[in-house]
Amino acid sequence: MTRTVLNVIDGKSVPARSERTTDVANPATGQVYATAPLSGADDVDAAFTAAAGAFESWRDSTPSERQRALLRIADAIEARAEEFVAVESENTGKPLGLTTTEELPPMLDQIRFFAGAARVLEGRSAGEYMAGMTSMIRREPIGVVGQVTPWNYPMMMAVWKWAPAIAAGNCVVLKPSDTTPVSTVLMAELMQEFLPPGVMNVVCGDRDTGRELVSHPVPQLVSITGSVRAGMEVAGAAARDLKRTHLELGGKAPVVVFDDADVASAAEEIAVAGFFNAGQDCTAATRVLAGPRVHDDFVAALAEQARTAALPGMPDDEDALFGPVNNPNQLARVEGFLSRLPDHASVVAGGSRPGGDLSSGWFHEATVVSGLRQDDELVQDEVFGPVISVQRFTDEDEAVRWANGVRYGLASSVWTKDHGRAMRMARRLDFGCVWINTHIPLVAEMPHGGFGHSGHGKDLSMYGLEDYTRIKHVMTNLDS
Repeated sequence: MTRTVLNVIDGKSVPARSERTTDVANPATGQVYATAPLSGADDVDAAFTAAAGAFESWRDSTPSERQRALLRIADAIEARAEEFVAVESENTGKPLGLTTTEELPPMLDQIRFFAGAARVLEGRSAGEYMAGMTSMIRREPIGVVGQVTPWNYPMMMAVWKWAPAIAAGNCVVLKPSDTTPVSTVLMAELMQEFLPPGVMNVVCGDRDTGRELVSHPVPQLVSITGSVRAGMEVAGAAARDLKRTHLELGGKAPVVVFDDADVASAAEEIAVAGFFNAGQDCTAATRVLAGPRVHDDFVAALAEQARTAALPGMPDDEDALFGPVNNPNQLARVEGFLSRLPDHASVVAGGSRPGGDLSSGWFHEATVVSGLRQDDELVQDEVFGPVISVQRFTDEDEAVRWANGVRYGLASSVWTKDHGRAMRMARRLDFGCVWINTHIPLVAEMPHGGFGHSGHGKDLSMYGLEDYTRIKHVMTNLDS
């Protein structure tokens, strides 16, 4: 039976006013299992009208009231954990077990973090910076914010958007990806029990729907997690109306493995960090730079991981590390990169679509490519698939040049037993995150966000919460 997904606007579940819909397919089977609204300008306007109306009272809510609402939302999602995992798995094709253990717990923790963070926003102390005058800082919500989330982590990325926004006192209109709207809508429907109508709104649709959201006059900030192309388009549209933007875009994380690293351990952990979620992660460990003496052994160890441990599988396969890529276009993109490899590059593991039970879904094997050069397409551009490249560097300076020699600046990692080298690399790497002897762990207390074409603004942490606030200076005359 086909599931019917609806928009959530002003506390109600409603279809698109045009009654147009789009099909939603399970990437593991390729089969349509749901329909979602194809929202237009009228739907987006209705959502922003509801959000603006709700903000008139929500802006006066206290931090403790917002904290209580978020904690109750987290508890309610946790109570229905199996349902949310099942919906997310059908929405994305991801393994059920890994979604249960690796996505739902941090998502709940992140909601609870922002619930607490709402009560501890800091600012400069009031004081007399001019004789006879006392100055103070007010940190206020921005108002209404528009948000766009991607298809790689639909449920968690929605939390990264709405949790800090609502914790700071804003109202939200959020558009999920057209290929993965179901878990976001389920979450928004649940949230209506704990929030006033209009505080949290979801409109489903395609790129045109997103353009309507970004260009609408009501939101004062637009936040997107997506591709560089999408981020540039959002930034351009927002600039015409002087909206603030919060952009978390692509990545091409360098993974610098020095000659003193533990090859077996590094290969095992990097394989997980590169192939998890089919490599559809902007922080994925997909660009390895290996030292001259360790390179060959590392390539062999990583290839062995790809062949024996980093296996794709159906959602109920307990041995699967990852599921399918999200859609046919993305699968074609991954295959396109591999089909265009230069002659000097070699595929040492994977490189194809698996057969058998996985042939009907959008699966791709874990793939390792060696012999690439710095200016090769696979090194410079984000694949967003289960493909890891390995290059051989000669010394630390070359490793830094190659690591920084891409347009992205989101995440990176360094693998070495030399503490001084690790600290030097952490200073020199031009990325928003540098992991040392690990890659990909995230915690709610620490910021996630990058530089360059990876965008600007931070998710998670107090920095992420502050991005959803504005600063006002208040000065009072002590003699009046």
